Amino acid sequence: MKKYIAECIGTMTLVVLGCGTAMLVGCDAVLGGGYILTAFAFGLSIVAMAYSIGNISGCHINPAVSLGVLLSGRMTTKDFVYYVIAQCIGAFIGAEILATIFVSGGVTDMTGGLGTNGLAGVHGSSVAGLMVEVILTFIFVINILGVTSDKAKHGSFGGLVIGLTLVGVHILGIGLTGTSVNPARSFGPALVCAMGGNGAPLEVLPVFIVGPLVGAALAAFVYKGLE
Repeated sequence: MKKYIAECIGTMTLVVLGCGTAMLVGCDAVLGGGYILTAFAFGLSIVAMAYSIGNISGCHINPAVSLGVLLSGRMTTKDFVYYVIAQCIGAFIGAEILATIFVSGGVTDMTGGLGTNGLAGVHGSSVAGLMVEVILTFIFVINILGVTSDKAKHGSFGGLVIGLTLVGVHILGIGLTGTSVNPARSFGPALVCAMGGNGAPLEVLPVFIVGPLVGAALAAFVYKGLE
């Protein structure tokens, strides 16, 4: 039970810090400052949680990562199911916290949707959005599988390497889809937005669930073949 609680707390932290930063600073395509700050907010959230709960749950805080780990034979199906449930609950709690702080507190939501993902950067194309999410998740998950492998030589720097990789995929992906690479991170804010009367993020949510899961599965199969 402790590892499931840890996953819930970790995913909540990721949503609060990552999506909260996106809401606060915005993601201006011209100036670019919001891109960098948001990318680092997500990446540093991973770093913080990796060194906080990594020894408890492995710090997946992402259903796509858990799927990659499952397909690599490093966790049981039972743990996978409970991890995903805990991660989605954590993301929902994180989004509710942001709604309370930004919306109820009267602070302007720069993104208009609790840091939700969208397809504006790919001109509304679900196919393009799906491709972006598959590729970025593939890069992220194959990095995690390599860093956490028994053959890895990163030592205590593993969490930092993974966090910086997340920063990298966000720098490219933010302007395209807002960068999900994490179904729970997309699910929580989209659900809270829908509960508040804005159902738009929920309409495109399938892209941000299917894309990351497909990317993670590909990463697991490719890494297993290369290892």
